[in-house]
Amino acid sequence: MAKAGQGPGAWAGPGAPRTGPGSGDAPGDGEEARTVTLLPDPDPRPIRVPVISVDDHLIEPADLFEGRMPAAMAESAPRIVEFENGQQAWQYEQNLYPNIGLNAVVGKAREDWSMDPARFSEMRPGCYDIHARITDMDLNGVWASLCFPSLVAGFCGSVFSRSKDQDLGLACVRAWNDWHMDVWAGTYPERIIPLELPWLADIELASAEVLRNAERGFRAISFPEFPSRLGLRSIFSGAWDPFFAACAETETVVCLHVGASGWAPLPSPDPPFELFPTLFPVNAILAAAEWLWSGVALRYPDLSIAMSEGGIGWVPMLMDRADYVLSHSASGTDSVTWKSDLLPSQVLGRNFYFCSIDDPSAVELRSRIGVDHIMVESDYPHADSTWPDTQAVLDATFGHLPDDELRAIAAGNASRVFRHPLPDRDDWRQPA
Repeated sequence: MAKAGQGPGAWAGPGAPRTGPGSGDAPGDGEEARTVTLLPDPDPRPIRVPVISVDDHLIEPADLFEGRMPAAMAESAPRIVEFENGQQAWQYEQNLYPNIGLNAVVGKAREDWSMDPARFSEMRPGCYDIHARITDMDLNGVWASLCFPSLVAGFCGSVFSRSKDQDLGLACVRAWNDWHMDVWAGTYPERIIPLELPWLADIELASAEVLRNAERGFRAISFPEFPSRLGLRSIFSGAWDPFFAACAETETVVCLHVGASGWAPLPSPDPPFELFPTLFPVNAILAAAEWLWSGVALRYPDLSIAMSEGGIGWVPMLMDRADYVLSHSASGTDSVTWKSDLLPSQVLGRNFYFCSIDDPSAVELRSRIGVDHIMVESDYPHADSTWPDTQAVLDATFGHLPDDELRAIAAGNASRVFRHPLPDRDDWRQPA
């Protein structure tokens, strides 16, 4: 949920950092003053239908880059540093990237939630340990998960792609992807959908990496919803077409996560924090509108675009408005850019997929959105997360639907678009 701190140098830190013992999972000298009590494990939740969560997050473990960087770059790789007051942060190219507290609150009492940087020992192990994550997925009734990165990489690898040392940045992207495939997804391949980070600094190389990673089994890629906000070529420029061609060719789903570009629609300079997550759907509708009118989906009709953590309530409004604009306002322009017999709403319903965490008011509009294009998320381990009650939230919002619709939204659509298998029985936790 919390997206603060994605930019370089976003956190100055409490004094000079130190490395060494206590820089990773183990407690450091300053931890005694920062004790956070994790709640006991919840009871396993009843499973009505299997769930595939298409928006979760991982907290990169302290040893992620160890043994995965070229030898000459090993000392320059991101590393965990610790401060005398017990706080920890990732350090990369002289910038600090803390694990913001609200990014890892599952299993904590509400009174312990905060924006303060969190230590690994203050997090539930499922945040960063794949074995513990699978346990937490089982407790929650989530069969499979698509996991985005955290702040040290940026949600779309933007931190590494903007590195001062571009060779180092590329090595970091490749190391992150190697770890994700080998450890995070590779340890339990039936439970984790492999998501790669792109190399945004070079479109030709980024396209080649998509082809290479697809052969390794990656099913999705995290991409900035507004590339121009990162100083990259805009979605309207056509420059990214080789990249999108590679994604379409390999059936790699382009995931546009809210906040991946480090931008939010905040017109006032001094809003309260609550406004930021309130406007996640506004970010999503702006992104979907830009990508729709860019014509990318017209040029690549087989491209799948997933709107991550954006909700679904705005989708019918965008469909209606875009169709109306095409037949009205756009008719007065010198050159209509929409070159298709399809309506904009039809392209949204063909190429775009939408993600719901809890949208009870939008359920009755599901047919307009497209039942086969709605997916769900648990957002583990962020403050928005429905863990450990994702099954209960799903049942409250969608449980009254016909069984085929409920199953499609809960897991079937995600299984199809991400090409990930479903379990052979509803409650996979029990012996066959």
